Amino acid sequence: DPRGLYVCETGDKRSSLQVHYRMCQNCIEVDAPTISGIVIADVVATLFLAVAVYCITGHDRGHTSRASDRQNLISNELYQ
Repeated sequence: DPRGLYVCETGDKRSSLQVHYRMCQNCIEVDAPTISGIVIADVVATLFLAVAVYCITGHDRGHTSRASDRQNLISNELYQ
């Protein structure tokens, strides 16, 4: 525990330093394997999400409906 009062004496000169600090009780150590694990998990999750979106939205089957482009919205010639 490094908290406390530290004193430095040189000859007739005396200096003191009061040290206060708080330790993180809920901290985890972040080292290279932890960071690489987080990055790999992020990449795998992103790829899984991309494949899921691709599968859910379906594929372009080449028969898109263009009925709204061909129909007359108002049948009266005056308003067209």
